[in-house]
Amino acid sequence: MDKLSVEERILKLRKLINYHRTLYHTFDAPEISDSEFDSLKNELEELEYKFPDLVASDSPTQIIGSKPLNKFEKVSHEVPMLSFNDAFSEEEMKEWLQRFEKYIGEELKFKKEKIPFFYCELKIDGLAIEFIYKKGNLVQASTRGDGFIGENVTENIKTVNGVPHKIFQLGKWKIPDYLIVRGEVFISKKEFEKINKNQKKLKLMTYANPRNLAAGSMRQLDSKITTKRKLESFQYDIVSDIGVPIRTHEEKHKILASWGFTINPHNRSVKTLEEVFDFREYWSKNRGRLIYEIDGIVVIVNSNEIFERGSFVGKASRGAIAYKFSPREATTIILDIQVQVGRTGALTPVAVLKPVEVGGITISHALLHNFDEIERLGVKIGDTVVVSRAGDVIPQVIKVFKELRTGKERVLKTPGICPVDGSKVMRDGVILRCANPKCGARHKETLYHFVSRAAFDIRGLGSKIIDRFLDEGLIGDAADIFTLNKGDIKILERFGEKSAENIVKEVSVKKKIKLSRFLYSLGILHVGEETAALLAKNIPLPAGKFQSPIKGLIKKYQNLSLEDLQKIQDIGPKVGQSIFDWFHDSKNIRFLEKLEKNGVRIVFEKESVRANKLADKSFVLTGTLFSMSRDEAKEKIRSLGGDVSENVSKKTTYVVAGENPGSKYEKAKKLNVSVINEKEFKKLIS
Repeated sequence: MDKLSVEERILKLRKLINYHRTLYHTFDAPEISDSEFDSLKNELEELEYKFPDLVASDSPTQIIGSKPLNKFEKVSHEVPMLSFNDAFSEEEMKEWLQRFEKYIGEELKFKKEKIPFFYCELKIDGLAIEFIYKKGNLVQASTRGDGFIGENVTENIKTVNGVPHKIFQLGKWKIPDYLIVRGEVFISKKEFEKINKNQKKLKLMTYANPRNLAAGSMRQLDSKITTKRKLESFQYDIVSDIGVPIRTHEEKHKILASWGFTINPHNRSVKTLEEVFDFREYWSKNRGRLIYEIDGIVVIVNSNEIFERGSFVGKASRGAIAYKFSPREATTIILDIQVQVGRTGALTPVAVLKPVEVGGITISHALLHNFDEIERLGVKIGDTVVVSRAGDVIPQVIKVFKELRTGKERVLKTPGICPVDGSKVMRDGVILRCANPKCGARHKETLYHFVSRAAFDIRGLGSKIIDRFLDEGLIGDAADIFTLNKGDIKILERFGEKSAENIVKEVSVKKKIKLSRFLYSLGILHVGEETAALLAKNIPLPAGKFQSPIKGLIKKYQNLSLEDLQKIQDIGPKVGQSIFDWFHDSKNIRFLEKLEKNGVRIVFEKESVRANKLADKSFVLTGTLFSMSRDEAKEKIRSLGGDVSENVSKKTTYVVAGENPGSKYEKAKKLNVSVINEKEFKKLIS
């Protein structure tokens, strides 16, 4: 993306985020989910970090919250109530720490620190509130507002459980005459469900989430309504001078507890980022047992001296970050829409995405179901969309942000012919299907052949798994196998982390392949293992001659005439014509180019004296070998310069007879062809 495009994207994102921010903070009436909002905001933050000269003072990344409502008395914050920047992955957390270290000008040595380096708090889905106490008595409470001016909600805060109206000295820390404390007001999941149930009963609007209910309850002009909502609160920060130095953020919590404030018992200090990751992972899995909703954790540099050196940028302190849980919804960009043909011949449009994390897994594909769904959503290639993942299914595209379009987006035309065999497409309800009833079956057989032992030999990618990938739209042809990532596989039912990892690893290893195996994998009519080996031997691709081996293969075979092909031993007119036609079919050429684009490479073997040991010798294998498989025996013969044939003729040098040889053994005896046993064969190839 060039800088002009980035600037255009940033401006559109700012406009969209500001609109939804106002709905969220000012009116407590969001139109999009928190996950969608966070995803848009995260993209803007990343773009502005990469292009700092494009950051503007009115950007949502620089602004805290939103303007307070006019119906409330305005209250100024002596110390701005900053917000947090977000991180969603371990990589983003590491980048945050690197930026912090760069700003303060030193690398932080965790092991040398006498105090735990980070303090981790549960990030409750609620409303930030500032409390002011004079001589131990609560005199004022206010919302965050725009970070500088909030709304006076003192009467309402007095109805909240967990907020002390008067504080007492219970430990060694003396209570100052003037104290500013900050905390979170929230509502329990049980109370949230109860209130929404009652709203439905009264045929009134339900609340989108606990945060909106808490915010709406706190901003009632009648405190009696707030009382009925049974709000609760934790306190977590001291922002005024208490007369003595406070070394750490953890110590702030101890002081608050000693004065009778309500502290979240699950907050913890930790020594390293790895422990931060463990803390976040634990609560990601166990948040269901909490009585309130959390959407992540807040990570704070524990040392107050180091934290203060970090200062702040825009709306957030450099020394703190919200490390959020992976969303079930996220925004990303559709890079392409591919039409996949399943086992039954059904055509399924699948969105190829800019990789995005959804539900803890990085995915690059999403279902669009059918072409009617594309039309309903108005999806175009290049659109910014919301992808959602629920359960063990491929994520789905559920929404388009048309406000972020640039005019360069492209409409996917509904196909009239099948992309696999060129047959007409017919409509079957909302499904488009290839009119050739054998299309799907042939298609999957081609894929089975491609991954077979004698071809790419992709272990663990059997017929059932290929069928599943076809049904889910993850692959449309064999080249798509090499684009699969762990996240795309892991989310499928009965596929775990390990099985997904094993498949991706195996596919990656098998991207490099010998020429004979590659030619066999293509499934050219009449070209079996032996013919593929003959072609590789007689029409080799010299190492280093072609910058791109597959392009070199295309060029070389397209320059061959039928006569050239038939000069090769055992290739007659029928086989030659099949090879010639295959390499002059534009669909096949596009497939070869796609293989190369997806990382497949033909590897070359160096010639050696030993490689010519069986030169000009032809072998036929029959019966069962015990020391090696038949495929291994064939591979060994070819590696030593020999040829393997399926049929016995007078030109055959040896017939290798294992246990229970068949008719080939009898034919060899009739033709006086030399027959050797397995022991003699092993000696010959040793």
